Amino acid sequence: MMSFSPLFWPIQLKGNTIYILDETQLPQKQAYIKARNYQAACKAIKEMKTRAVGQVLLVMYAFILSKHQKVNLSKVAKAINATRPTLAFKVLTDMVLGWDKSGVGLERCIFGFLEKLKAGRIKQAEDMAKLLKDGDVVLTHCNVSGSMPLIAEFAKEQGKKISFYVTETRPYLQGSRLTAWELMRQKFPVTIITDNMVAYLLSLGKVTRVIVGADHLTQNGDIANKIGTYQIAVVARYFKVPFYVLCPPPSKLKSGKEIKIEVRPDNELKIYQGILLAPKEVKAYYPAFDVTPARLITKHIYLGV
Repeated sequence: MMSFSPLFWPIQLKGNTIYILDETQLPQKQAYIKARNYQAACKAIKEMKTRAVGQVLLVMYAFILSKHQKVNLSKVAKAINATRPTLAFKVLTDMVLGWDKSGVGLERCIFGFLEKLKAGRIKQAEDMAKLLKDGDVVLTHCNVSGSMPLIAEFAKEQGKKISFYVTETRPYLQGSRLTAWELMRQKFPVTIITDNMVAYLLSLGKVTRVIVGADHLTQNGDIANKIGTYQIAVVARYFKVPFYVLCPPPSKLKSGKEIKIEVRPDNELKIYQGILLAPKEVKAYYPAFDVTPARLITKHIYLGV
């Protein structure tokens, strides 16, 4: 029986409350934030309490709550679109506004979409697993909301043993806190490395595949993903290691040059869990994403929704 990481579907709607798995507290604590309106949902997105598929779920559930509360949905869409500029939220919010105007039943459309999303994510993981070989060693960066252990589960069903190297993923440490945690929970071999070890690791021939997610896919196949993805793609090309991307549906942007890169506050680099890691007065620069051009991507593994 296929098992799922809590990160695969980290948000639930119960009555008039959205329960959000607080990913910033993992792996020490599995805690949930309660959101009862769209403002609280937007705050959770902006503060990176949830990411990846969690953000999609939160957007959808925020619209349902707002509809029940008779809030203007265009206002909700505008607030969601402003939370994180690199992410293609407008694709989702335009879709929801279109459903609402059509009069076919917003909740029915949203829940139907989420069922397709769940099935699409499972199919995407299965498609990726089919491309792996027995004994493959996968390098991944950041976290793709439960997809890595799911890929490993499918590979196992296909008679393949695979193991993982996971970058720590500074400064939020999603690799060491989330990806390593969920792979270990599902009992798959995983080793953490620092972000600056990738080239050396690949030079030793210790990695046979790279698999990453994408927060934004443009029409020409360029992707935006967690900062550091681009340099991994360059190194993978140099050492002839296949580089795969688990992709969301494409936005309307023509290429990665049009993607606006979100720059996060200085203190997210300088402070971790209340501890100052650098001189207080020093400047810090933290673009949260970079753009990997399509030419460096071996294959896009698309999410069909």
